[in-house]
Amino acid sequence: MTLDLSKHPCFNDAVRHQFGRIHLPVAPACNIQCNFCDRRFNCVNESRPGVTASVLSPHQALSYLQQAVERDPRIAVVGIAGPGDPMANVEATMTTLRLTREHYPEMLLCVATNGLNLAPQADELAQLNVSHVTLTVNAVRPEIGQHIYAWVRDGRQVHRGVHGAALLWERQREAIRQLKALDVVVKINTILIPGVNDQHIEAIAQTMRDLGADLLNCIPMYPVENTPLGQLPEPSPQQVVDARLQAGQYLPLMHHCTRCRADASGLLGEALSDQQQTALQQAAAQPLVPTQTRPCVAVATLEGMLVNQHLGEAHRLAVYRQQDDDFELVETRRTPVAGGGSERWQQLADMLHDCRALLVSSAGAAPVEVLRRAGIRVVMMEGLIEEGLEAVFAGSELRAPLRRDHRCGAGASCAGDGMGCM
Repeated sequence: MTLDLSKHPCFNDAVRHQFGRIHLPVAPACNIQCNFCDRRFNCVNESRPGVTASVLSPHQALSYLQQAVERDPRIAVVGIAGPGDPMANVEATMTTLRLTREHYPEMLLCVATNGLNLAPQADELAQLNVSHVTLTVNAVRPEIGQHIYAWVRDGRQVHRGVHGAALLWERQREAIRQLKALDVVVKINTILIPGVNDQHIEAIAQTMRDLGADLLNCIPMYPVENTPLGQLPEPSPQQVVDARLQAGQYLPLMHHCTRCRADASGLLGEALSDQQQTALQQAAAQPLVPTQTRPCVAVATLEGMLVNQHLGEAHRLAVYRQQDDDFELVETRRTPVAGGGSERWQQLADMLHDCRALLVSSAGAAPVEVLRRAGIRVVMMEGLIEEGLEAVFAGSELRAPLRRDHRCGAGASCAGDGMGCM
């Protein structure tokens, strides 16, 4: 099917009041840490990239999309833009795109990414007829990029400083080349950061033109509290005008960016309505595969009041279900004997066939992945069982004090190491 590319409101200002887009928030993880970014998944009062009210699985996202399209036929574009980076969540992103293309062959598909892990996916993106890809390129000189990125994580290896910025730019350059060879429309987002890259915008635009990019969006940095660059002033209107005049010598510019949330829906500039927020939370409350019947939630607990056991140390799991406005303990189930490797976790997944989620204080990557593939979401938290159950059954995010986020307590001065605290 030939797609009408003119319907994309982010790439065609003339249709922004006619056609809408929906962002499916299926990509929570990120593989770089920008010094201006703080991703918060549960804030409904902010309108900026990296923010969403809920995170969805691919099948939850499809269910949410189906309801959204029925409710708002103006939606012409399905995008994936976070709240982390789509290509740091390759399986979730590509599965979502495949499902969307299967059910909506006429829909425009787009992805917004930092580009670090984009090139290996370029061929399939083109095969899925993903027509538009946006890359955020904030520097084409690593000595400047080192001040923008705290770290860059490539697989299990973390790069910092000039080396991290150089690796990111190398991957971005290769990704743009591959996408243009496949006739994908490429937009460049560049964050204008005073005192960091404000004298570098022209070089970025010229380099992007030489690589074949189609459009450039120069966005003023939005200072975010508790980030390394959070104390910098937002660029003045004149600084923005000057930067865009420089960039406009080389590429057409996007002037109507609304700095969308990762769960944005509708026409550009429209706030997420209460109805949309409710639909998003309802989708997140469904089993990871909504067509499955999973009425229960399992809990790793020592005494039956708190979520306070590591999955590997739990010999029994308490299984709950929602009963009217309360939660009922259905039974306790013995976990498979330790020492069985991946087979142990597959047995656990089979044992929890009726559970949509598992609440634990901590869990290793291997069981989390096995359970996820079986349609069971692993939620790491510490606190009252009831609060965890309320969040899962409501499809909302846990309150910050309950979440196990492994922070070291150093506050804004800590940029992390890209691997999480040990």
